[in-house]
Amino acid sequence: MAPAPDRFGHFVGIDWSGAAGERQRGIAVAICAAGDAAPTLVRPGHIWSRAEVLHWLTHDLPHDAIVGLDLGASLPFADEGAFFPGWADSPPNARALWATIERIAAADPHLSAGSFVDQPEIARHLRRHGGRKGEYFTGRGRLRVTEVAQREQGLNPYSNLNLVGPAQVGKSSLTGMRVLHRLAGRIAIWPFDPLPATGPVALEIYTSLAALAAGRPKGRAKMRDHAALDEALRMLGSEPTHGRGPIDDHRSDAILSAAWLRRDAHRPELWQPRGMTPKIAATEGWTFGIA
Repeated sequence: MAPAPDRFGHFVGIDWSGAAGERQRGIAVAICAAGDAAPTLVRPGHIWSRAEVLHWLTHDLPHDAIVGLDLGASLPFADEGAFFPGWADSPPNARALWATIERIAAADPHLSAGSFVDQPEIARHLRRHGGRKGEYFTGRGRLRVTEVAQREQGLNPYSNLNLVGPAQVGKSSLTGMRVLHRLAGRIAIWPFDPLPATGPVALEIYTSLAALAAGRPKGRAKMRDHAALDEALRMLGSEPTHGRGPIDDHRSDAILSAAWLRRDAHRPELWQPRGMTPKIAATEGWTFGIA
């Protein structure tokens, strides 16, 4: 079901981080309202913890908001018919996966997931630091159906089972799944939940998609100065920030993603992607904006 044109009144972009420690310079939260005013950073200058973002989402998020989280909301399932083939306790769907991560990593601080990736049956499917590659991890790692579609749209996705290297997304995704588990029942999480008629909605985004939509060339999606960010915002129909000098790419990603959601969140085809079956929606999820 596609949203009504006025379904959302606030648009939030969140750049996420799975790095170790309590507070992450890689986390940024930006918000804008309907109209064309430039998105603003929530708590600018603050170094967020993952727990603080969770608290903000559950206590301070506007009721009419759509929230884009830059993380993988699930793991590959469709290609092998399971998240962890050969493991009798492999979860049957994404919500069960989130619950499994939460259960195994419950004692890990700061919503991290180290205990989960070190679980022997799970580690067999992962590429971890120290040259530790599970026997089931081959090549660049398995991809979800939405990630295959990302590649077809000119993006360069990495497997959520890869936890190594500067482009890895696995740690961000696994810590994000702990947050999604705690949001369940409080905020609709698309496509695992159908789009409700009212109330906030959270979903997975890929910040590079917003950059491409704003005319940034492939390979130059990251913006580290306000001039580049303001040019991209104008391409999305937004007023510029009028900031000067450098800005880190985490904050620029969050700001641009909020503006992109404001422009594109009501496009019907983005809520009904061609490759997303009900089974895929329940197991792997989908990246919003990948048609």
